[in-house]
Amino acid sequence: MQAHTLTPTEIFGNQVRHVVPLFQRPYVWNEQDQWAPLWEDVARVAEDVLTAPVGYGAPAVAPHFLGAIVLDQPAGPPGFLTMRQVIDGQQRLTTLQLMLNAAQRVAAQHGSTLHAQALQVLVRNQPEILQDPSEAYKVWPTDRDQDTFRAAMDGDGTLSAELAGSALVRGHDFFVRAIAEWSQVTGDPDKAAARLQALTQALRDHLKLVVIQLEPGDNAQVIFESLNSRGMPLLAADLIKNLVFQIAQARQLDVAGLYRKHWEQLDTDHWRLRVARGRQYVPRIDIFLHHWLITRTLREVPADRLYLSFKEHLPTPPDQLELPALLADLSRDAANYAALEQWPAGSAVGRFRYRVLQAMDSAVVTPVLLWLLRWTDQELPTVQRDKALAALESWLVRRALCRLTSKDINRLTLDLLRKLDETGPATAGDVTETFLAGQRADSRFWPSDDQVREALTTAPVYRTLLRARLRMVLEAVEEHRRTPKSEQPHCPRNLTIEHLLPQGWQTYWTAGLTEELATDRAALLHTIGNLTLVNNKLNPSMSNRPWTDEQAQSVGAADTGKLTELQKHTTLKINADIVLTAPHGWDVEQIRQRTAEFIERIIQIWPAPAVSAAVAALATAEKEKVPAGEVDEPEEESAPGQSIALTGKYRPLTDWLREQDAASLSVTFDELETVIGGPLAPSARTGSGYWYSQSNSLSKAIAAGGYQATRARLVDETVVLVRR
Repeated sequence: MQAHTLTPTEIFGNQVRHVVPLFQRPYVWNEQDQWAPLWEDVARVAEDVLTAPVGYGAPAVAPHFLGAIVLDQPAGPPGFLTMRQVIDGQQRLTTLQLMLNAAQRVAAQHGSTLHAQALQVLVRNQPEILQDPSEAYKVWPTDRDQDTFRAAMDGDGTLSAELAGSALVRGHDFFVRAIAEWSQVTGDPDKAAARLQALTQALRDHLKLVVIQLEPGDNAQVIFESLNSRGMPLLAADLIKNLVFQIAQARQLDVAGLYRKHWEQLDTDHWRLRVARGRQYVPRIDIFLHHWLITRTLREVPADRLYLSFKEHLPTPPDQLELPALLADLSRDAANYAALEQWPAGSAVGRFRYRVLQAMDSAVVTPVLLWLLRWTDQELPTVQRDKALAALESWLVRRALCRLTSKDINRLTLDLLRKLDETGPATAGDVTETFLAGQRADSRFWPSDDQVREALTTAPVYRTLLRARLRMVLEAVEEHRRTPKSEQPHCPRNLTIEHLLPQGWQTYWTAGLTEELATDRAALLHTIGNLTLVNNKLNPSMSNRPWTDEQAQSVGAADTGKLTELQKHTTLKINADIVLTAPHGWDVEQIRQRTAEFIERIIQIWPAPAVSAAVAALATAEKEKVPAGEVDEPEEESAPGQSIALTGKYRPLTDWLREQDAASLSVTFDELETVIGGPLAPSARTGSGYWYSQSNSLSKAIAAGGYQATRARLVDETVVLVRR
């Protein structure tokens, strides 16, 4: 390559056309970061020219260096213009053209014809030798910017709102205003002409660029990479795009065709928009490329090494790369990624996007979603795709609800991708479920039903779960409560989480208060059974009211109670249920029962695979050294409405309860073990949620005896059994 330091006159003075390849990024410079600092430098040089002594031996005006550009001379049809391809520096060259054209326009209006013509030759080629109207411009940008560049340079004053708002037009307008203000065109005409003359000389002869001219055999991409830190930092996507199309150009492929078919869709504001990724804001296209590279390489890709990871993924030498296939793969996954928000809310993909990627903020598993979406229905049956997504969603939600670590999800995602890649798409759902069910490490296991019950029964989820996650869980319970034929099967989004027993219950809820009741309220206040969703946040006076209208009126709080206010602010099924089950009051017993009901729905919404329940029971027995005979044995399920006939170890408890006449029985765990003739399951002593479950053997035995468990106290090892 050859490098020369040239002035704008030497770069643009001849009949020349600098063409920006269509695969380069669009114009992105702005006033704060580039236009204003550049103009300040140019204005300083013009001031030096204006005040410099004239005559033989006078010191020369110091030039200002604008940086480096890289040009290549591609082979092409013969013509009357010298053609140059801009490898690097297109932002700088384009901006220089905008400034030269702006100065020419101001000089033509307020200076002399001579100054305007001196600048005109630097921005326009002679019309007599042109074969195409676009050849009139000394710089011709990438196709996305051509209309706006032409509008900026021609300035006919009839621009559409879209063109007028483009960066190129705004940049040109900035330089026109700045030059007119500096030249003082509204003052003395002679003074303005003198200042415009100094500016013309500065622009033509006192700006310098290092022009690197490539020669045959030079690696344009290596030079491009070494200079990419100049000006506006390049996105990783820009570097990848240039590398890919430089390879395509070197192999004499149809660059324009490949670009328009596979990459043009990515050169839009939608993809360059910065969106949240954790605490950072990152261009959407770089986030997508990060996920895509993981699916392609099946290994961890550091977010700050996307371009290097992409290069390392390419075969050596690059001519072995099946470039059209690579671009087709990338554009297909990009289209799937862009279309995620278009999936119906009730579809497995739509649910996964909202619940996992958005509410759970678990974007780390996006590569799995992209892998599943890349196949046709024939390659990956829809039922298998949906099964895979449901399994991964259940695994993630259950671990979050159990407050288990998420530090290993990125490695688990890679292991799952490798397994899917090994087995192929046809059985992706079965493979995903089996893979997740087989994880045994603390950072990877799939929580069982009992573990979810234990975690949620007394957990203050309002404080321990992020609001978005907690809201999503309540929405899911509401949707599960609705019937399939409901006119609105999906819960509205962005509702407010409200406590049923108020956080400020001490204001009106002290009648009959005992120390034990106060303790129970404090323990259950933030549990899931005491939470609901409302359209708008209730103000404190409404939120803390007594429960019923009569109670509110009796203490002079208001005409209506909290239950009535809740009904005004929502039509959700989970709130309608409260009206039916607790029309007269709301307190700890109702909270416990609603918590147990919600937990059972959560278990149904996000089920664990059948194999995991048995595996978890055996693992628990082994861990706690409990004899195998003491692990709950599965019982036969009865049809709805029928009494449950048990034949397992809890049958004596059922028989004993059927003999009792009391409305409630307060018994100790030891007394129950005496009735049963053996030990309770370990979970009965470690998780109060076990007592409120409707699916384990102990609860079924109690229900078959006509009772249900309430007020299970693990500290005292007592439980109250109330007749159903």
